[in-house]
Amino acid sequence: MTPKSGVLLAVSCVAAIAAIGSIFELSSGVPQLGQWTTAIILGLSVPVSIASFIAAARDAKASQ
Repeated sequence: MTPKSGVLLAVSCVAAIAAIGSIFELSSGVPQLGQWTTAIILGLSVPVSIASFIAAARDAKASQ
């Protein structure tokens, strides 16, 4: 694993945690940051998480 793939994997983890937190906040009924802000965080964190995970896997595979 290269440093680049490690950073991408860390970004993926943080974005996934943000997505899960947003789901729990939205399901609670009254999100602390507001409905729209939490929905925007959820909408952005899911694709970022997936894209950075795929990029980390490709980078790690290419460095082998």
